[in-house]
Amino acid sequence: SKLAALFEHPLYNIPVPEVTDKDKLFVVNPVEKFSLQSSGSEEWVSSSKAETVLPTGKTAYDTYPAWLKFHVGINRYELYPRRDPLLPTFLRDLATMRIVSSGTPAVRTPALPPCSLYPLTLLCPLPVQKSGGTQLKLIMTFPNYGQALFKPMKQSRDQETPVDFFYFSDFERHNAEIAAFHLDRILDFRRIPPVSGRLVNITKEIRDITTDKKLAKTFFISPAGNVCFYGECSYYCSTEHALCGKPDQLEGSMAALLPDKALAKRRSWRSPWRRSYHKSKKAE
Repeated sequence: SKLAALFEHPLYNIPVPEVTDKDKLFVVNPVEKFSLQSSGSEEWVSSSKAETVLPTGKTAYDTYPAWLKFHVGINRYELYPRRDPLLPTFLRDLATMRIVSSGTPAVRTPALPPCSLYPLTLLCPLPVQKSGGTQLKLIMTFPNYGQALFKPMKQSRDQETPVDFFYFSDFERHNAEIAAFHLDRILDFRRIPPVSGRLVNITKEIRDITTDKKLAKTFFISPAGNVCFYGECSYYCSTEHALCGKPDQLEGSMAALLPDKALAKRRSWRSPWRRSYHKSKKAE
């Protein structure tokens, strides 16, 4: 392919410095145990008092699911190697892996069939809204506890934004996330997590399994007989801007999430390209 030929260029063969454990974002620790907070929060906490789950840090690397191999491979130089053999498998998983349909998140005992291959947990959270941002996004969870951020398709790819629209009043483009991932890869930055397109069944993969009560209340059937929902967010979360399937198939992008900050401690910096959401002030 043209992309494969491009990656043969000498610029793509510059060696990466040797990676040590200190350079890695996430290292599986067989001693530490983690559990979910009793409040139902999605944040992981380390606790000697809470009911803990199976720590299997000694599990062979080959048994890890693709998303966990991705987490283990993240380091200060790259999110994934230039010629990562895992990438095609990971992108395929994001596009096809079953979204869990179990009940309320709860700790499973070792006697029950595990819903996770993750070395630190046997928990199965369900799709919920992603907090923050101006528009609706969902966190999807897979059977092996892999998670991805689902950004639904709002409008057709060829629809252009009116020139008088404020940039923060425009629809977010799901395919822009996919394009950004591939462009980042071509430019050899490898700083954007893998993103894949996906068709999601609104009924079976969102409405019927979500534990987000606020989200669940926003589902309805449109006059055309399509399943729709709008969720809660700062912009475009109303019946007038609902997300509708055909009749329940909805296209979107599925972006891999980084390890939770409680498991993979890291620093954050304000983006130099971050913009203001004020209508009368220019961003600094």
